[in-house]
Amino acid sequence: MDAAVIEKAANAIADKHRLNIIMEVAKKGKLVCGDVCDFTCLSQPTVSHHVKILVDSGVLNSAKNGRIVELTLNREMMKQLSMFFLQLS
Repeated sequence: MDAAVIEKAANAIADKHRLNIIMEVAKKGKLVCGDVCDFTCLSQPTVSHHVKILVDSGVLNSAKNGRIVELTLNREMMKQLSMFFLQLS
């Protein structure tokens, strides 16, 4: 397990808004950025900033479908994070 990858992902989820986004994506399976604006009450530029951090860290996957960006959880990254934290317990 690469410590730099774990560090980047952990930093990405350390923000309350980003953690909320991750939990909502996990619950629903897939979200579009407009949905994120609705449930977080954040502006579109702020949501884009948070989503970019989550995607760049590998926590979320994004796929462009026309003008719509669909977000899904990167389950492999979640497994790596889980395994890392389990090793600490």
